[in-house]
Amino acid sequence: MEKAEGKQFIRVEVAYALPERQMIVPLEVEEGTTVKQAILQSGILDKFPHLKLTPETKVGIFSKLTKQDTVLHEGDRVEIYRPLLADPKEVRKRRAAEGKKMRKGGG
Repeated sequence: MEKAEGKQFIRVEVAYALPERQMIVPLEVEEGTTVKQAILQSGILDKFPHLKLTPETKVGIFSKLTKQDTVLHEGDRVEIYRPLLADPKEVRKRRAAEGKKMRKGGG
């Protein structure tokens, strides 16, 4: 896709979801745009005031974790991930420990 002044543009999407609400923002960005730049251009941070884009914010392209300085390609979907509420390994350990207690009690 080409626009004025010979600059090349590509189509991408930026997505963010909460359990009760999701938003996917289609964008046309200049070739060479990074994940971080697309997120900032999308306006999605304004729609979700609690969402802060920090170096620690996990992002991906089509469910694959990536860095914020990754250059986008035509058709990419940038995804902003929410932090985990609980560490899955800890949850499994806790469940396993609870299961052992129940068996010992003759339950």
